[in-house]
Amino acid sequence: MDRLRWGAWIVVTLVGGSTLALAAENLRVVPLVRDDAVLVSFELPDAYNADVRETISAGLETTFTYNVDLRQVVRFWVDRTVATAVVSVTNSYDNLTGRHSLTRRVDGRVVDAVVTQDEETVRQWLTTLDRLPLCRTVRLEANRDYYVRVSARGRPNGESMLGLASAFSGQAGFTFVP
Repeated sequence: MDRLRWGAWIVVTLVGGSTLALAAENLRVVPLVRDDAVLVSFELPDAYNADVRETISAGLETTFTYNVDLRQVVRFWVDRTVATAVVSVTNSYDNLTGRHSLTRRVDGRVVDAVVTQDEETVRQWLTTLDRLPLCRTVRLEANRDYYVRVSARGRPNGESMLGLASAFSGQAGFTFVP
């Protein structure tokens, strides 16, 4: 019986690890230090799949939420969180007019909204963010290593909503040189 439990644990660990590795490959994160600010761009190109399109066309409100963390690498200790942001993009589709109402929020505040009938615009809004200002560089220490981690999830929640896993994550590092 112990062998069976041990074998099941190994299988779960391997499958879970491969799913996370696949998710990390699919969520592309690009940090950029420019004009005294840390800007983050990211893209989740495989998330806008047939299941998401079906959910949207059924008239269900669909929200992609991205948690963005800027962390400083600390050797022999827990990495320090420098800044965080929560970005959510909500799509409300009206079956009668064929229009999508898209709203982007950062930390709960509406920063952009648009109404469109173009599916490519919907895909781009839900899966891509360009140059999110995360923090000022005065909060960073010179010649230190940092990384930006982004995790994504979709709602309504379903195992196939964002593909193979219900949550994706990715990260990218950089060294701050003033």
